Amino acid sequence: MTKSKWLLIASLVIMLLALPIFGACEEEEAPPPEGPPPPVEYTLYVGGCFALTGAYAADMAASLAGYEDYVAWVNENKILAPWYPDKTIPDNVTFEVLWRDDELNVEKVLSIYEELKDKGLMVQRVSGSPQALALMDLMNEDRIGATSAAAGPYLLSPPKTIFTNYPIYTDDCAAFADWFLENWTEDRAPRFAYLTATNAMGRSVVTDEMTAYLESIGYEIVGEQYVDLVPTAPPTTQLLWLKDNDVDACFGVMINPGSQPTVKEMNNLNMGPGMDYEITFGCATPSHLQVFVPAMGQEGNGFCVAGGYASWDDTGEGMTFANQLLAANRPDKVGAMHIMYVDGIIECMTQIEALRLAMLEVPVDELEPVDVLEFGYYQIENLSTGGITGSPLTYGPADIEGVDEVRIQQVQNGQIVDLGTYPCHHIYKH
Repeated sequence: MTKSKWLLIASLVIMLLALPIFGACEEEEAPPPEGPPPPVEYTLYVGGCFALTGAYAADMAASLAGYEDYVAWVNENKILAPWYPDKTIPDNVTFEVLWRDDELNVEKVLSIYEELKDKGLMVQRVSGSPQALALMDLMNEDRIGATSAAAGPYLLSPPKTIFTNYPIYTDDCAAFADWFLENWTEDRAPRFAYLTATNAMGRSVVTDEMTAYLESIGYEIVGEQYVDLVPTAPPTTQLLWLKDNDVDACFGVMINPGSQPTVKEMNNLNMGPGMDYEITFGCATPSHLQVFVPAMGQEGNGFCVAGGYASWDDTGEGMTFANQLLAANRPDKVGAMHIMYVDGIIECMTQIEALRLAMLEVPVDELEPVDVLEFGYYQIENLSTGGITGSPLTYGPADIEGVDEVRIQQVQNGQIVDLGTYPCHHIYKH
């Protein structure tokens, strides 16, 4: 055999022996099979306008804090609430609070609304009656749903797209009247007067429909008196008018800077339950007893509030959750937080539930505000707040007043006492 043949055979043998090695190398260097791509992450905004400047500053700061703490909890736990483990949030969806201070300025609220809408906020909120009045037609035209820190008959005349979580003020008044009449023992008609704030919120309770209901159940209507939203002097003249006109019960819409000095002056004039001049004064929420009682103590005895949230020491699921959020995020505020913190939680829960329901019908990247309104807000039914509100929340195109029961509370011995709930009568200007 020639040398060249030996070399050829040797080369072939070496090549055959090397093939498994090369194959192994190629197999080791092959990339692993590709799995499904990770889901796209989405951020959805909640929030809206908060009047952090002006008469409602403390209320709105607490509400914003409720939004922020609740959103952080939802992002971590991916469910709507501890009592709703089945209402899950997609893992690839994160919520973020988008907000601005409207400063109680109607012109500013209009520009903020447009700005936040352009930034992708598909839900909104309003922080007061003037802002709601300025925005409700525009929101309805844009088909954008909003939660609200204000409630009034104007929101239902006709219903548009601003949703409340506590009763409108006329329903508060009717519930107060129902409760008072239930406990009336004299053999004559009780005499009633409106004693309310001078602004749009306060005046919204004074309607022909409200007066007609009061007369229909047996009241004699005497008239009305108005107190500045934040009085600069005691409302002595207004209270003496009540006394001069033999008024038995009076009701209005005030914030605490109005109701507290009014009750103090009533005490100075010896007017109130069990006093020389017997009269019962009640207010709608937002004259929160959770703010009133720490400031007034025993001096507030006899004062009533209709439509309020549960007290901080309520043992239900909702207030337990709110207290846990507060302790975890703002321990310095435990025992000192404004009750509108729970309004923030409930408003934000409502906005997120509207978005969650809409995502069940429309892909998240295709969502539009109208989807959140029609597939979200309008589909919310019997939404439990864990007992924070007077009843669970239900909304629809003709139903923007979420609750159907009004909680009545009174200050007794310097404490908040629940007196029961009374039906919403849906009294508003048609």
